[in-house]
Amino acid sequence: MMGKSWKAAALALVCLALPAQALAQKAGPWKPIFNGKTLEGWTPKIARHPVGENWHDTFIVKDGAIQVSYAGYDKFALQFGHLFYKTSFKAYRLRLNYRVLEPPLPDTPAWARGNSGVMFHSQSPESMGLNQPFPVSVEFQILGADGPGPRPTGSLCTPGVSVTIDGKRQAQHCTTSTGPTIPNGTWTKLELEVLPNGQVTERINGAVVFRYADIELDPNDPMAAADAKRLIAERGGVLPVKEGHIALQSEGHPIEFKDIEVQELK
Repeated sequence: MMGKSWKAAALALVCLALPAQALAQKAGPWKPIFNGKTLEGWTPKIARHPVGENWHDTFIVKDGAIQVSYAGYDKFALQFGHLFYKTSFKAYRLRLNYRVLEPPLPDTPAWARGNSGVMFHSQSPESMGLNQPFPVSVEFQILGADGPGPRPTGSLCTPGVSVTIDGKRQAQHCTTSTGPTIPNGTWTKLELEVLPNGQVTERINGAVVFRYADIELDPNDPMAAADAKRLIAERGGVLPVKEGHIALQSEGHPIEFKDIEVQELK
């Protein structure tokens, strides 16, 4: 029979073998946040249109998926949109499946072709300006194929915020991931983990494609400086972003999302 010192030593070895987050967090059950039938619980905000107006049925439910549809559009005209889930989340895991469809609208900007994303730690749709194209948030960027060259999905964009990557504050608005290039029309598994300590991990089809931490409002972001400054003023100068909404993006190219689930962490 082991003595107390042996037991303590064995426990210490087990603890050293486990990552710190595995010891610190408790996970709740996985819960769907999309019922597969309606947009109940989700709110659209499309640039140039008021909160709640689903302009030309940009977001529809088809065959159990939320589809970004441009069937009712004559042209895109930079009407960037987002579909927000009603609940704000702090520490959690998100998983869903997506596939990039075809074709984009003819006037979709070249950089937005095959381009969408999952926004998180986002401001609420009600706090956005009427003409604001993107919420202040972190974007788990989705990129489909566009031509023969590589186009890694799972990259990082940061409208109005910044993060630390390998301990250094991110300098640019978008940073390329180590993700694969995935042919359009292919169902792809996206997973996001936001730990209580602020560490973020992105996965595509089970493989880690990005890790970063320390989300903060950024008054110098080239894409959303004015929006970030307004939020900073409203928060009394507080920069760290500890929670926010999840939103699905419409950026001029059709895409589908399904099997959307969240598991909260403590």
